[in-house]
Amino acid sequence: MSSTIDEEFRTEVRDWLAEHLSGEWADYRGLGGPGREHEAHEQRLAWNRHLAEHGWTCVGWPVEHGGRGLSLSQQVVFHEEYALSRAPARVNHLGEELLGPTLLAYGTDEQKAQFLPRIKDVTELWCQGYSEPNAGSDLANVQTKARLDGDGTEQHWVIDGQKVWTSDAHQADWIFVLARTEPGSQRHRGLSFLLVPLDQDGVEVRPIEQLTGGSEFNEVFFTGARTAADLVVGAPGQGWAVAMALLGFERGVSTLAQQVGFERELDALVELARANGTFDDPVLRDRLAQAKVGLVVMKANVLRTLDDPAPGAESIAKLTWANWHRDLGELAMAIAGPDALTAGRPGAPDLDIWQRLFLFTRADTIYGGSDEIQRNILAERVLGLPKEPRG
Repeated sequence: MSSTIDEEFRTEVRDWLAEHLSGEWADYRGLGGPGREHEAHEQRLAWNRHLAEHGWTCVGWPVEHGGRGLSLSQQVVFHEEYALSRAPARVNHLGEELLGPTLLAYGTDEQKAQFLPRIKDVTELWCQGYSEPNAGSDLANVQTKARLDGDGTEQHWVIDGQKVWTSDAHQADWIFVLARTEPGSQRHRGLSFLLVPLDQDGVEVRPIEQLTGGSEFNEVFFTGARTAADLVVGAPGQGWAVAMALLGFERGVSTLAQQVGFERELDALVELARANGTFDDPVLRDRLAQAKVGLVVMKANVLRTLDDPAPGAESIAKLTWANWHRDLGELAMAIAGPDALTAGRPGAPDLDIWQRLFLFTRADTIYGGSDEIQRNILAERVLGLPKEPRG
């Protein structure tokens, strides 16, 4: 019965996307995504709001909070069909897929009432304030500080510090910030999870120019920035648990759309190899076959762990897809051959899709938790090996 219901739902999603990805929206198919967030942002924002008007945002949220209350299998269907349709990449992933579920699990009723409707309607965009210059993959080393100031209803958190590699901060309205709120605390203790408006004098956002020519990552500086005292998610000092729960949502069902995108990239690379004759090279053909096998295994592992994740499943998934995708970028350069070495004019590169893929995927094994950190997690928390010495 469940399978029948899911297939009926798949038809509903597929038909709606086919009908609506037409006219003005048809030109934006395939735009956006990691490394390409600069593409047609305003048009993709409008598309995202169009989705919201028709009930296609926050589909896994409970009905009482504006979602559709879809089952896990139906959420899988939605994300697969969305990716297969080549609909424009959505602009509110951090709000819809990360902060929203975190507020549902840890937020107060007032926080849910204030923020969830605006996330669902895509009227407020969010970014993530975790990494710092000395606290990237080692997130427990956060040094950004926040202190309470004032009395009663006028009490605020005052925030000082710096965040870095903050995706889409230059286009966001709010940022969720992991800050140290207990003076003298160290590592995981004394951190709080704060919701902070970006449009204020105490916040400066500086885009970071990437190898790809884009600037979707940013530095964010807080100098006496303020947010209301009640905009702390969970109890003050318990921010580490909230932050880790949010990262769990990051490896959720929406990653299946990522797998569909990977499959599309691999199919296009096979077409390139056939067109330029490199498919006849047995070494390159073998590497393409290995990539196909790796993709099948990757998808099977995600589906296996979605409903009942084993210890370390998130780290295994991150290690798997990040290295697979980086290797695909390297394979693309080998197949493209000498054409991969030239791009545009000096100082203003005009990259093709394969050059952009290669350059951006150099970061895949770093952002979202580096390979080294993921292996440490598996070694210490799953295998029970001694912790790595810290200097």
